[in-house]
Amino acid sequence: MIAKPELKTFSYFCTNLVKMHKALHININDFDYSLPEERIAKYPLDKRDTSKLLIMKNNSISSEIFKNINNYLPSNSLIVFNNSKVIKARLHFNKDTGSLIEIFCLEPVEPINYNQSLSSNKSCCWKCLIGNNKKWKSGELEKKINIKNSEIVLSAIRLKSIGNAFEVQFSWDNPEIVFSEILKEFGEIPIPPYLNRKSEEIDKTRYQTVYSAKEGSVAAPTAGFHFTDEVFSELNQKNITSDYITLHVGAGTFQPVKADNISEHQMHTEHFIISKNNIENLIQYYGNTTVVGTTTVRSLESLFVVACKVFLKKNIIDNHFFIAQWESYYDEIQELRKDAVKLLNNLLEWMKTNKFEQLNCTTQIMIIPGYNFFFTNRLITNFHQPKSTLLLLLSAFVGNKWKEAYDYALKNDFRFLSYGDSCLFLS
Repeated sequence: MIAKPELKTFSYFCTNLVKMHKALHININDFDYSLPEERIAKYPLDKRDTSKLLIMKNNSISSEIFKNINNYLPSNSLIVFNNSKVIKARLHFNKDTGSLIEIFCLEPVEPINYNQSLSSNKSCCWKCLIGNNKKWKSGELEKKINIKNSEIVLSAIRLKSIGNAFEVQFSWDNPEIVFSEILKEFGEIPIPPYLNRKSEEIDKTRYQTVYSAKEGSVAAPTAGFHFTDEVFSELNQKNITSDYITLHVGAGTFQPVKADNISEHQMHTEHFIISKNNIENLIQYYGNTTVVGTTTVRSLESLFVVACKVFLKKNIIDNHFFIAQWESYYDEIQELRKDAVKLLNNLLEWMKTNKFEQLNCTTQIMIIPGYNFFFTNRLITNFHQPKSTLLLLLSAFVGNKWKEAYDYALKNDFRFLSYGDSCLFLS
């Protein structure tokens, strides 16, 4: 039987959070490093698994080729991936005046469900960034496109503002066509801004993982870029179980930390889905899990908060959950850390009782030094931008040793960022 901790009010946590967690005084300038422009990989290598692999175990750093990663992962273990697929989220319209308007679809608003929105056959609304917005003060934008040997007219109307973005309604005149088909035909792959180039033909296939399946991301889960069918075959031979969650990566992943004190940074939100089978695997392989990418880490670590919410019976209505930025640091969550497996079993039973096959979650979790990881035992990830929340997450996992790893990589010609090389951090 799990002993329930004393419940405290939300205001208590808000008032005492900084006092309780010195990590919130971390200065983002301590997570800066010099990244020369020429070290940013502008294009992928010809073959995914020929990228370099930096391996860090304890105080030891070494180099490998990614295709040999199976030699460093234990047999009979679990490896978890994010199978989200990047959509062609950038749409370009021309006004009658000739002005070019770019609409960057970030996430669905109506219907809010990704599958439903992408399957819409008349209209849908998305939260969007708008390039050259000052030139689009009002009115409807239209574009004629050909799909399935049929010409359709796609229109866009800008509605209300949402922060620095806008709600945009799309509609079209052929109910045989769904929105995902329009994006595939009309859209462009939204490659990262730091590549300083336009999307090209190669990005259509290489700015995706080979196992991508669920459409919705506007930025790729790049840690998985290096995996190939050959690598998966090697993992299978060692009886390493591959499992897949879905987190749709938002443009917020590139959002810089502008405040010196990271407690003043507002973390972006992202949507993820975890199934009963995912939870069963986490229980079976608890303490023996390799996580591929920071997006997968955010999902699994958010799952622990969900399990705590269900156990504590905190305003549970259905299988939709929101995980706030600092919620995982609350004392009542940390006090349940030792009961992770019991909590997962309790969550699984709750899902079965309520006939939920999956959890639909939105997370704002921010993982910083001082964080206690629940389900991440080994981490595969790429090299991240200076002063980024992704670098904070890495530091939370390996401490200041990230600086040694990055120094080593810079001195040994590793390629950085999305199309760059990979790292394996072993606990």
